[in-house]
Amino acid sequence: MRGGAGLVVALAAIGSLAHVTAQAQSRIDWNRINLDAERAVIAEFQAQDQRLQDVGWKLIKGNAPFCDGATPSIGLQLQDMASYGSPEVARAALGLTGDFAVQTAARGSPADRARTLPKNREIHLIDTVNPNQWEAGKRFYWERLAKVHDLVDAALQRKGSVNLTFADGSTSTVEAVEVCPSRFELMGDGKKAVADGNRVVIGVEFPAFDYEEPEFAGLVAHELAHNLLGHTAWLDRNGRKRSHTRMTEREADRLIPWLLANAGYDPESAVRFFRQLRPASGSLLFFKGTHPKWRERASAVEGEIAQIKQLMAREGKADWQTHFRREIDPNWGL
Repeated sequence: MRGGAGLVVALAAIGSLAHVTAQAQSRIDWNRINLDAERAVIAEFQAQDQRLQDVGWKLIKGNAPFCDGATPSIGLQLQDMASYGSPEVARAALGLTGDFAVQTAARGSPADRARTLPKNREIHLIDTVNPNQWEAGKRFYWERLAKVHDLVDAALQRKGSVNLTFADGSTSTVEAVEVCPSRFELMGDGKKAVADGNRVVIGVEFPAFDYEEPEFAGLVAHELAHNLLGHTAWLDRNGRKRSHTRMTEREADRLIPWLLANAGYDPESAVRFFRQLRPASGSLLFFKGTHPKWRERASAVEGEIAQIKQLMAREGKADWQTHFRREIDPNWGL
């Protein structure tokens, strides 16, 4: 796994694009390339990413009133042909002349409501900047895509909107709304789910992708909880010994139903998520001994639900900033 933003969209790892070497890119035998198959691989990956972005958006939008440092967002994910195994094949499969296009617009987000950002629509300018002119590596080059998402975020921070110019010369200005500060990224392979303080990254093979949306949202909410509760920074300061990690994992588990409730999901979906996944300590997501057994985790989550339901009935929201019991002091060690 690459560090930093290297977890961004290594799509070619799940399709035949991965088998085109850098040396061969200038002499591709197009008679041997099945563009329909390539499009199908891309569409499959995008469908998984769409599901992640849709759920992630509901969570960060619904919980924005309770997050520290809420930030403007439009719910747009882009793709860069340089992040594929063969940029030339990817361009041909999608019918692009340049490198940047829409990957997903999260359901219900400003990007979705704009109705101008369907999957694979080619983008030439972000405000006045043409990212297609930025230098890129020959394949699997993730840095430029991360830089483009940073460019969009900077525009939203500066003026609350971003203007996009498409390949046909038409434009669309999209206004941002406030959300919790976290991105969501789909890894091209693997069964892992991780949070690094700024991103939630989930492998395309994670079993929860087969679950119903509320239970899948339980997985996404667990990783998001780590970011919102500042666990990465806390562990950086205080060390990742087993007892510290277990505290942060318990706390993230217990926050899941709060996040789900504010996003419009049944908070009991968090319990069903653990009962369906049944992760043993040390399997799938986890290193040995860092997480309680799934029955303990489900029980801890269940213990939060009565209070959440009372708050939702009385106030219409589950204000976890006020009512959630912390297990760690987030400022300890400063």
